Amino acid sequence: MSDIKSLLEKLSNAHGISGWEGSVQQIVKEEIAPYVDEVRIDKLGNLIAVKKGERPSVMIEAHADEIGLMVKQVDEKGFLRFIRIGGWFDQTLLNQRVVIHTRSGPIKGVIGCKPPHVMKEEERKKIVEGRDMFIDVGCCSDKEAEALGILPGTPVSIDRTFAILQGDRVTGKAFDNRAGLVAMIEALKRSKSRSTIYAVATVQEEVGLKGAKVAAYGLDPDVAIASDVTVPGDHPGIEKKDAPIEMGKGPVVVVADASGRGIMATPQVLEWMVGTAREFEIPVQMEASEGGTTDATSIYLTKSGIPTGVISVATRYIHSPVEVLSLSDVERSAELMARCVETAERYF
Repeated sequence: MSDIKSLLEKLSNAHGISGWEGSVQQIVKEEIAPYVDEVRIDKLGNLIAVKKGERPSVMIEAHADEIGLMVKQVDEKGFLRFIRIGGWFDQTLLNQRVVIHTRSGPIKGVIGCKPPHVMKEEERKKIVEGRDMFIDVGCCSDKEAEALGILPGTPVSIDRTFAILQGDRVTGKAFDNRAGLVAMIEALKRSKSRSTIYAVATVQEEVGLKGAKVAAYGLDPDVAIASDVTVPGDHPGIEKKDAPIEMGKGPVVVVADASGRGIMATPQVLEWMVGTAREFEIPVQMEASEGGTTDATSIYLTKSGIPTGVISVATRYIHSPVEVLSLSDVERSAELMARCVETAERYF
């Protein structure tokens, strides 16, 4: 478990918003290279590691990107206006500390807005929207900010670091989807499969499942597993009827997401994943959700169709800088993925 914790900490603390995943991919490469025959980066930025073997070929993947921001404008007083990259809930952005990633190096800033002391009564009752926020880096003019390399299009990430809670619970930014990356990396290390394995850290999932579509098309595997996170319903503010998954109860096998508009796992895929879990006595939870989707949606619709399953880690407060998960769920997700890679030859 200590290896999983240290790797998750390293990946969570790394910065890599959609389209700017390079520093995350470098960590993945260092971890994965000793266990494969080849590592390459494709034209879109996906990291593809190949462990040569027999059929069926199995693609295991997790997206490397996190949601973030991007500089839209530097005003005459040196304040930065920004656009949101990925699905932010605006309330989580206000008063966060951020990192502006310039070509010359990182610069710290804070997200601010009009203070409540000067708001009218009706303004105080409203949620502050992202378009009314700005980033303050301490500059006094646009020229000063631009001299630091802060220009429109500069990526921005949240400045938050990994921390340990009680038991095996931890918190940090970007567990969506650095937790999935950890599970994928650990699965590759543990698997004794004779199959060809493609381990892929994809890019730009949070802005349209883009990297997975390109990688799956190029690799055309016989079968695939996407590793991601999902929403549990085990904390105040959400009911079990809306999200019956619980943190600490094991990996989540997704039957359908986005009310079927995303992945719809086939009976063959479910038999493979659930049968493997039973064989190796790994507790699993089954999920049919109305919410978001994963890279699996792009993968299984590639070319003439690729049988694809999803193994998720229950993670609280996703798309915020304070996500929470159970390390045992990551451990079991890695174990299930490793064993599924080994049993794939029986099913496909």
